[in-house]
Amino acid sequence: MKIIGIDIGGMSIKGMITDENGIVYAEDRAATGSELGGDNMCENIATLIHAMMVRASIEKEEIKGVGIGSPGLIDSKNGVIVFAGNLGLRNYPLAATVERMTGLPVKITNDANAAALGEAKFGAGKQYSDSIMVTLGTGVGGGIVIDGKLFEGYKSAGTEIGHMVIVKDGIPCTCGRKGCFEAYSSATALMRKTKEVMADHPESAMWRSYTLETVSGKTAFDYYETDIWAREVVDWYVEHLACGILNLACIFRPQIVMLGGGVSAQDKRLTDPVQAIVDKEIFAGQDYAPVKVVKATLGNRAGAYGAAALQMD
Repeated sequence: MKIIGIDIGGMSIKGMITDENGIVYAEDRAATGSELGGDNMCENIATLIHAMMVRASIEKEEIKGVGIGSPGLIDSKNGVIVFAGNLGLRNYPLAATVERMTGLPVKITNDANAAALGEAKFGAGKQYSDSIMVTLGTGVGGGIVIDGKLFEGYKSAGTEIGHMVIVKDGIPCTCGRKGCFEAYSSATALMRKTKEVMADHPESAMWRSYTLETVSGKTAFDYYETDIWAREVVDWYVEHLACGILNLACIFRPQIVMLGGGVSAQDKRLTDPVQAIVDKEIFAGQDYAPVKVVKATLGNRAGAYGAAALQMD
């Protein structure tokens, strides 16, 4: 049986037809269109699904179902977008609407959860039963897979890992609290810290290639080996990222933590020092129940893969 995975973004929708082995039969994308309402967005999803089925010469009878990953607070049990600010939707019956338009069964989850499930089933975590995905982008998101199944918490409102506090009364977060994991370990936080250090140290070598306007998440990493101030930024970032991962490991003790998002492009320049701190500080040591820290492997396909995996249980 084939499965359809849909990953809804603020501007575009990514679609995929795959099977339980992860073989991809068709991929495409369409405009999200949520500014014209939820029904318009669902019509775009239905049109995308039909186009992929035609391209792959797949009939409806061959499709087991549709999985959808959506931004926002998601009631996965009832198939409802409770609230998604960047889609402009509240209490919208996403699953029922797409089912009506396509005639196919639909399951939904939060987009970060979908990405975590995708990596767990088909990516860096496919050899493990227990994994955590941490995405390092504008914010910090992620998802948790326990015994091969997605963990969502009460009413699917859990796993907002970016908003656990790692520094009491620390840097203000966009959520309204202070000291959140996101305020220290997002790409936004890394860029903010880089700019602060550059502004305080005009002698920094980072000024050779960057200005405060062109700083990115890779600026400090580029100069890590040659500039003491760049090293200060990276070490600060790594220490806080490792702190958040250690907190997650103490609670869930996954076999693997997978890093996604823009900062994860640093690969071993990021994962190796984080792993070293985790190995040193994890409760009871790494000998009995080791936790690996690696870069996620599926990139921007993780969400669609994971959405499809919702239909695999």
